[in-house]
Amino acid sequence: MDDLAAMALALAEARAAAEAGDVPVGAVVLHGGEIVGRGRNRREALRDPTWHAEVEAIRAASSRLGRWRLTGCTLLVTLEPCPMCAYALVLARVDRVAWAATDPRFGGAGSLHALLRDPRHNHRPAVTTGLLAEECSDLLKDFFRARRA
Repeated sequence: MDDLAAMALALAEARAAAEAGDVPVGAVVLHGGEIVGRGRNRREALRDPTWHAEVEAIRAASSRLGRWRLTGCTLLVTLEPCPMCAYALVLARVDRVAWAATDPRFGGAGSLHALLRDPRHNHRPAVTTGLLAEECSDLLKDFFRARRA
């Protein structure tokens, strides 16, 4: 599976989050071209401020692979990871992170903070941005527009 197909699946997870009343963010983890983890925001559903799409996808991938070190894995997510998720990706040793829409207010992976590139860390994932950015950004804008109405 390539990045574009994987990001489309992450977008489907984001849509499912929106339908459940959560901020529409979705993520998938690839290992050897196969999906080994999926996640979506479930903060509202689970009443847990840490239940972000990336965290759920990391947990699923770790469980499926039977290890916490996710070397050889790529995480694709519809919105730039927040600082909490960016650090989780560093700690999980994910090889590469790809996100669609940037998050200038809370982004922890490049726009507000550059935690994935901090030279003080012992692990720095490669970064890819912009895949399906318009679709993912539109989903977020539509979700918040509807909530304000």
